Amino acid sequence: MSTPFKLPPDLPIIEVIPALRDALARGTAAVVQAPPGAGKTTAVPLALLDAPWLAGRKIILLEPRRLAARMAARRMASLLGEEVGQTVGYRIRQERKVSAATRIEVVTEGILTRQLQSNPDLSGIACVIFDEFHERSLHADLGLALCLEVRAALRDDLRLLVMSATLDAGPVAALMGDAPVITSEGRAYPVDTRFIEPRPKARLEDTMASAIRRALAEETGSILAFLPGEGEIRRVQSRLDGLPPDVDLAPLYGALTPQAQDQAVRPAPPGRRKVVLATSIAETSLTIDGIRVVIDGGLSRRAAFDVR
Repeated sequence: MSTPFKLPPDLPIIEVIPALRDALARGTAAVVQAPPGAGKTTAVPLALLDAPWLAGRKIILLEPRRLAARMAARRMASLLGEEVGQTVGYRIRQERKVSAATRIEVVTEGILTRQLQSNPDLSGIACVIFDEFHERSLHADLGLALCLEVRAALRDDLRLLVMSATLDAGPVAALMGDAPVITSEGRAYPVDTRFIEPRPKARLEDTMASAIRRALAEETGSILAFLPGEGEIRRVQSRLDGLPPDVDLAPLYGALTPQAQDQAVRPAPPGRRKVVLATSIAETSLTIDGIRVVIDGGLSRRAAFDVR
């Protein structure tokens, strides 16, 4: 594999890059299974940049959330020693950083649907990568179905790649024409799981604030705490007044400005710790350096349809 830059050698996904490049050189579809932290989101698109079948065209990388799209683009651009908007750019709702030089474009799933409406044969695009496909949103499923139709009817050279951490790859590989499944084993770290006994009639916010204070006192490093929504985050934040002076508190949810979200996912400065209060926006395609403790409230807010 020859590339104009060096991918981080410690990423587990690096071991399967040659097999993936070979699969996409021989055919037009593949499925990658790789656990969280393997590096698939950033390493795979960059490793395909010099593939002959690209022929100067773009790679589209789909991410389920806007924050993940921005972070993935930023990380890939930094590996190339460039600014976002040059070789790597992104396009999300109400924001885009792309240029004529952009070869990898990170988009959210709804953007791909609109691109298919305005550019039905995906001209100028050589490969579409569906990242975190196990989340199974309506837009992702529709996007894959439409891309398969485009490949069958208009573009037999269009490469399609599905990547997932937990998906059963067999059915998706069969749907894509018995695409080869490439598996990265990843790497495991020791995890100490602890459960807090529920207190009768205790509010979630009080329990979470208590757990965060306890973790700060007993553990080192930064903390990522998952809560169902913005309201719970604000209430926990109000209960965490008087934290140690070396601890920064950072909320992270969808309604925040991009600048506030970026600030939340930056590593804590040397000598400081961070407590990130996040919704499910931080569950996938996102790594916050320095996090040693994860506290999960055990609740999530999900839309549901009631037939009654």
